[in-house]
Amino acid sequence: MTKPRVLLLIPPMTQLNTPYPSTAYLSGFLRSRGVEAVQADLALELVLRLLSRAGLNAMREQIQTVPGADRGPQAQRFVELHAQYAATIEPLIAFLQHRDSTLAHRIVSRRFLPEGPRFAALDVYVDDQGGDPMAWAFGALGIQDRARHLATLYLNDLADVLREAIDPRFEFVRYAESLAQSQASFDPLAEALAASPTLVDRTLQQITREVIEARRPDLVLVSVPFPGSVYGAFRIAQQIRATSPQTQIALGGGYANTELRELAEPRVFDFFDYVTLDAGEMPVLALVEYLRGQRPREALIRCFVRQADGRVHLLDAREPDIAFNDVGIPTWDGLPLDRYLSLLDMLNPMHRLWSDGRWNKLTAAHGCYWKKCSFCDVSLDYISRYDAASAATLVDRVEAIVRETGQTGFHLVDEAAPPKVLKAFAQELLRRGVAISWWGNIRFEKSFNPALCRLLADSGCIAISGGLEVASDRLLKLMQKGVTVEQVARVTHAFTDAGIRVHAYLMYGFPTQTVQDTVDALEYVRQMFEAGCLDSGFWHRFTCTVHSPVGRDPGAYGIELVAPLPGAFARNDIGFIDPTGVDHDALGIALNQALYNYMHGIGLEQDVRRWFDQRVPRPRVPQNFIARALET
Repeated sequence: MTKPRVLLLIPPMTQLNTPYPSTAYLSGFLRSRGVEAVQADLALELVLRLLSRAGLNAMREQIQTVPGADRGPQAQRFVELHAQYAATIEPLIAFLQHRDSTLAHRIVSRRFLPEGPRFAALDVYVDDQGGDPMAWAFGALGIQDRARHLATLYLNDLADVLREAIDPRFEFVRYAESLAQSQASFDPLAEALAASPTLVDRTLQQITREVIEARRPDLVLVSVPFPGSVYGAFRIAQQIRATSPQTQIALGGGYANTELRELAEPRVFDFFDYVTLDAGEMPVLALVEYLRGQRPREALIRCFVRQADGRVHLLDAREPDIAFNDVGIPTWDGLPLDRYLSLLDMLNPMHRLWSDGRWNKLTAAHGCYWKKCSFCDVSLDYISRYDAASAATLVDRVEAIVRETGQTGFHLVDEAAPPKVLKAFAQELLRRGVAISWWGNIRFEKSFNPALCRLLADSGCIAISGGLEVASDRLLKLMQKGVTVEQVARVTHAFTDAGIRVHAYLMYGFPTQTVQDTVDALEYVRQMFEAGCLDSGFWHRFTCTVHSPVGRDPGAYGIELVAPLPGAFARNDIGFIDPTGVDHDALGIALNQALYNYMHGIGLEQDVRRWFDQRVPRPRVPQNFIARALET
């Protein structure tokens, strides 16, 4: 095989508004090394097939095979309104793809789309006089955004129908996640793959057949970033085996890097020939060289294979990784950039960035320059091996990507972009006169002073996200986060003063976190929203992983680990016993309700205890704590 053709696939489900970047990076790298590489986004294609007139007709046909009395309410309502859905689905998809902006006027009339249960969320915004429920967000104009929000509710209604009547595992971004997330046993996934395919499965099988027959690859690389992409990846591999048995198939990506490091399950290799770990450039290059006959099998790099005796073995020639400065320029060539869907699932102007707009994903550095946080996988390559690109290289990549895509929006997807790198990046953009819009993830460290924030804004920075985690100095110190609440307040305010929106990642359920800690954290968050430091946020439930400092030394954090279930498949999350005995799940409901309202400017003047269904202590935080921190 002198010149293998390589096909890189994005499996269901990732994002609908922009391509996941792993295949773009690997395609660009392989092409820079003379390898024939093409890519396809099967996640997007699956959704577009399902959300079409033909797809909705197939849904109705399947639902009608079930007696009416046995149908769920969503399914029954869909059948009754099928004609309306069939007439509106394709024009609506064209609108979300920016191909028919004039349809917005009909959508906002509220007489064009059939409105299901998801539209009930609008009732929370109706004022006492029964006014326009979205006027506070969009005003008298804002027609396009208003229509996109209504269109997103419409698609969520259809997703609910799919889940109720067609495939209970269906999600737009986390398809069958429970079958793969920290599943010690391969049995649940194997049983699902052996079961009769659903309409969703059959559609994915058809798409896979088409792309394999059109591309005829020698090697297929399936990039799996999340547990919610694993089931789709295995269904794709299953179909490739049936369509083209001679094609070699490799699995890689963030899921393999975190969950499959101790892989010993031979049945995985009924679907895949190889499973690679960590940064993909060297393992994939070694795999291509092996298929060319230029490298023995034993010299593969960070690659699981099944041996002749049926046992799984990790091959690793331990060659140095490609320097991040030398990985080449990501390419989106071959991906249908005009077919992605700009959704608006939340009215908060910062929160929408994750689902609205076609952002070119870019990384300023491999790994994390801090790599100390106790909840993070600091022992793994994607965190521990820090390697930054120069500002000149980054802007070269930006200019090349803009030329290729014609789009100037960039999302820096670093674990935490370093202040020095961002400063040099901003200066280089300004020096060359390159006009882009960009946003990314950082640590809220004091280097981000008002002058640097203004420089970043001048270079095109529109938003940043960062980890406040548990807003408690005691717990931040235990986490080794390297910041304090006061410092975060000043840094975030410097960003918002510069006109840059701020999103905070928040955490609850960290070891030894008490109810009092939780109430105090919510009070800090309330004050930061009230002071204009934050635009949006998201609460994550703390999860202990085997690769984190907490998982490696639980006694230092006051907890005891639960013995993991036996198995040879995935291993990442691990249970633990916290002697505080706090019911964090119950507290999480209140935290999420409060945050949702704060993001919409509601309830900022009220006592945080009102959000909790149970009696909780009064916050110990002075009511002017953040205001005083900003004055210091």
